[in-house]
Amino acid sequence: MRAWSILGAMALARIGFGYQFQTVATLAPDLVPRFNLTYAALGTLIGAYMLLGAFAALPLGLAARRLGDRIVLGAGLSLMIVGALVSAYGGGADGIGTGRSIAGVGAVAMIVLQGKIIADWFEGRRFMLAISVSVCSYPVGVGLAQLVLPLIDAWRGWQGGFLSGALLVALALVLFLASYRTPPHASAPRRFSLPSGRECLLLSVAGLCWTAYTAGYAAYTSYVPATMALRGSGLALTALVMTIATWGNVPATMFGGGLAARFGGFRIFLVGTTALVVGMAGTAWVNAPIAWAILVGIVGSVHPGVIMAVGTLSARPENRAIGMGVFYSLYYLGGAFAPAACGVAADLYGSPAGGLLGAAAISALAIPMYLLHRALARHETMLARA
Repeated sequence: MRAWSILGAMALARIGFGYQFQTVATLAPDLVPRFNLTYAALGTLIGAYMLLGAFAALPLGLAARRLGDRIVLGAGLSLMIVGALVSAYGGGADGIGTGRSIAGVGAVAMIVLQGKIIADWFEGRRFMLAISVSVCSYPVGVGLAQLVLPLIDAWRGWQGGFLSGALLVALALVLFLASYRTPPHASAPRRFSLPSGRECLLLSVAGLCWTAYTAGYAAYTSYVPATMALRGSGLALTALVMTIATWGNVPATMFGGGLAARFGGFRIFLVGTTALVVGMAGTAWVNAPIAWAILVGIVGSVHPGVIMAVGTLSARPENRAIGMGVFYSLYYLGGAFAPAACGVAADLYGSPAGGLLGAAAISALAIPMYLLHRALARHETMLARA
């Protein structure tokens, strides 16, 4: 029962993460004219949430090894709350960016430790199920933001939108502190143990694969609202599209975990990535948003649990806290610059649809990275079979 409570806290924290990350993109129709932002500047504000993560991921993994998961993750969730408050009361675009950077650092602790904590409490088929629950929680937060933030913006203004991002995280913090204990089978960490060179290589390649998937998906959710607004779509249709593209992840990712166990992770990964790339490019070129959202949010979401499992298992259990710091350093570096790069693509293309094309190009990079990881992994390991 404790294991499932801890998983619930992790899932709720990831929902809060998705909600906070999506806040700027969802409020873009209000923020862009209010602060006279270009699409590149908007992308920079979106990416500010990820900017410091590239530098904080590995140190936080080391800190967790020394101080323990409870302290580091609890402090991280607290920073996510503080960052939301700074964004709301910072006085403008600069304050929003500062607050998002603070919240982003806090999110690093949760992101880096979630896989390690889940691996500590779940094994075998339960591990794949638990990691899939955690992974698919992020798009739930993104979809929730798209549903409720326009209403909050109309009711309490853009500041209220940022303040609402602190509530879910506060609930996650309370649940985590109430439920988490050190796993009974955990051994005392060796103070100076570090991942081997081979583990670092596998973690880095897996991290690049995860970066391509997540950065592309985040860019897609960031530029779909602006693209549809420019085409004259109403808030109701935009909310429906974003709901399909995000909440469709939940059953798709869970189902994909089962399919991977039966047919092999590589096949499921290829199906999901191909659907994702085609759906993103199609959204930019053809005005059929619901059809493309189904392709992106359902068919294109069967494989993230596979990528996360491969990354988590790329390091030995005693090295996973530090190993996931390596994994997520690359994720955060890509996540910080991808929205801005897609914003530049949107400016060059002359519309936010260019950002969607940039997202498709970034997502396609996951395929060579997965193939490289597969080639590097030993054939007798679970990694190679995945």
